[in-house]
Amino acid sequence: MPTNQLTPKLFACRQSTVLAESIAKEYKTSLGKVKTTYFSDGEFQPAFEESVRGRRVFIIGSTFPNADNLMEMLLMLDAAKRASARHITAVMPYFGWARQDRKDQPRVAIGAKLVANLLQSAGATRIVTMDLHADQIQGFFEKPVDHLYASTIFMPYIKGLKLDNLTIASPDMGGSKRAYAYSKHLHSDVVICYKQRKKANVISHMELIGDVKGKNVILVDDMIDTGGTLAHAANLMMERGAISVRAICTHPILSGDAYEKIEKSGLTELIVSDTIPLKKQTSKIKVVSCAPLFADVMGKVQDNTSISGQFLM
Repeated sequence: MPTNQLTPKLFACRQSTVLAESIAKEYKTSLGKVKTTYFSDGEFQPAFEESVRGRRVFIIGSTFPNADNLMEMLLMLDAAKRASARHITAVMPYFGWARQDRKDQPRVAIGAKLVANLLQSAGATRIVTMDLHADQIQGFFEKPVDHLYASTIFMPYIKGLKLDNLTIASPDMGGSKRAYAYSKHLHSDVVICYKQRKKANVISHMELIGDVKGKNVILVDDMIDTGGTLAHAANLMMERGAISVRAICTHPILSGDAYEKIEKSGLTELIVSDTIPLKKQTSKIKVVSCAPLFADVMGKVQDNTSISGQFLM
C-alpha cells in the first residue's frame, strides 16, 4: 500500500470490472462504489457513491468498441473532476481507436488524437496505458503518459517455455521494432512477414523475410483483431519448416470469426493479456494477467517514485 496519507481510490468502468478487481487486489485495496443509472434509450449516467474530494483517483477501463466504453470513461473522468478529485488518472490497459493515429488517406479523422483531446477535456491529469498501437500517440497528450510494455509480463512466460532454436517474428513491417526488442532480450534471431492488404483486415499477399526452418517461432504483436494475419503467418511458417509457431498479442480484440481462425491455424498457442476480456475460452489461448504490473505502477505514481524499472523495451 502506498505511504501517502491520503490513499488513492480505485474505480472501474463496467467493461473492465474483472481486471479492475484483480488490480485492486494486487494493490491491496478494494474498488470504490459506482452507481450507474440507465435510461430507456440506452443512455447511462455513472455516479460515485463515496467522496473523492482531494484524493487521487484511478479510473480503470479499456476503451475497446463499442463506443459506450469510451463514453463511460469520459463520464467518470468528468464526474471525478466535478467532485473535486485532486489527481485523476485514466488507467486504460487498452487504448481504443489507436489505429487511427495519422491521416493515411484524404478526408479521414485522426481518431487517436480526438480521443486524447476528449480524455484531457473530461478531466484526466495523467494516462496509464500499455502497448499503444503507435508510440507517437503519447505526443497527442499535453498531460503525462505512462506507456507500459507488455514485454514485462510476457518475457518470463517465454523464458519459462525453454524453447531451443528460438526465433522472434513480426507479422508485419510495422512491428519490426517490437520484434527486435524481444530478440535483444532473448538473444534470438528475427524474421519479418511482409504483407499487402486489399483493404482493412483483408490480406492479399504475404511473404516471409528470413529463415524459420528448424526453428521454434514466436510472433509478437500489440493486438489481434480478426486473427487473419497471425493465422496466415503461422501457416506460412509451418510450410517453410518451422518446428512450432506461437503468438504473443497484448490486446485480444478477437472480432468476427477470429476464435475459429486461431483454432484452425498452425499456431501452437496464442498468449494474450487480460486488457480486454475474452468472449470465450479456447484450448489454444493462454491469458497472462497485467494486473500486477498496473498495480505496481499505480503505487509508484501515487508515491511519486520512478517506474523506469518496469521497462524492458
